[in-house]
Amino acid sequence: MKNNFNINDLVRENVKVLKPYSSARDEFEDFDTANMVFLDANENPFENGVNRYPDPQQMSVKGILAKQRNVKTSQILLGNGSDEVLDLLFRAFCEPKVDNVITLPPTYGMYGVLANINAVENKEVLLSNDFQPQIEKIMAAITDATKMIFLCSPNNPTGNTFSDESIVYLLQNFKGLVVIDEAYIDFSQKESWINELDEYPNLVITQTLSKAYGLAGIRLGICYGSSEVISVLNKIKPPYNVNELSQKRALSRLDDTNQIGKEIASIITQREALLKVLLDINFAEKIYPTEANFILIKVDDANKRYADLIAKGIVIRNRTTQALCENTLRLTVGTEEENRKLIAALKEI
Repeated sequence: MKNNFNINDLVRENVKVLKPYSSARDEFEDFDTANMVFLDANENPFENGVNRYPDPQQMSVKGILAKQRNVKTSQILLGNGSDEVLDLLFRAFCEPKVDNVITLPPTYGMYGVLANINAVENKEVLLSNDFQPQIEKIMAAITDATKMIFLCSPNNPTGNTFSDESIVYLLQNFKGLVVIDEAYIDFSQKESWINELDEYPNLVITQTLSKAYGLAGIRLGICYGSSEVISVLNKIKPPYNVNELSQKRALSRLDDTNQIGKEIASIITQREALLKVLLDINFAEKIYPTEANFILIKVDDANKRYADLIAKGIVIRNRTTQALCENTLRLTVGTEEENRKLIAALKEI
């Protein structure tokens, strides 16, 4: 069942009539540029590899992603990290001081931060005690001004994925955008929701090269959606938001599928080994199931254990202030050697 989604009902009025900035490189994108002389963008003409502005649409990177994900390049937007992608969604679809979004704590904190930056109400609907969306409460929180619902699956900081039934229900019954943050999807046995893009025009998926792909330092986030949604986002994104060095490094890494697969497999193996060892830590009261590259554990005193580990040179994340996460610590899965040091420190404190 498809709902009566209409993107024109969501786009901000000023964005609808906005004439996007046309960069120097946009104006001849259909030409063969191999032998052209570039005197249009006031660049330094002396070649050093980065003296020219980068491709404003990152078509080479989009091309390889489209092939690997079986989508069209028109269904992809790249950003300076996922945070820029998320910010663009707020700026394109949420009218400041009028509209609202729904988030499901405990979850990634930037959704709420971006809502505040953009003067958009953030309506929080807590997950259930087993960290699943409470559909009835979410639907009750929806108003005519609700533009987006954010779901992080696998969820940060809990590590679990959300039920397919819950996500499908929202896609079928909410007339706004359902944004699924899949930053950790490569560590999960579940399939990406990218496969459902053509089925649900209100589905938006964000991913990143910062986690499984090991490129946190280049800050490259990805948004997948309908061509109509991506077209709106392209109207408001900065003209050269992904730099040349990031694009080149992304291309090189995306092409190295064998190495990426080996690293993901190693992280998952180390994760499962860590889960077993953590059961024997005397102050660990609960080990939560995870499909991400981190593990959430409930301990006797999170503030104390966090300080104890810092004293031993082990940096983790204290999540005790998060909803439903009292006295929890989030442990990222490291290399085998790093995990040995973590376990040794946990056993000593």
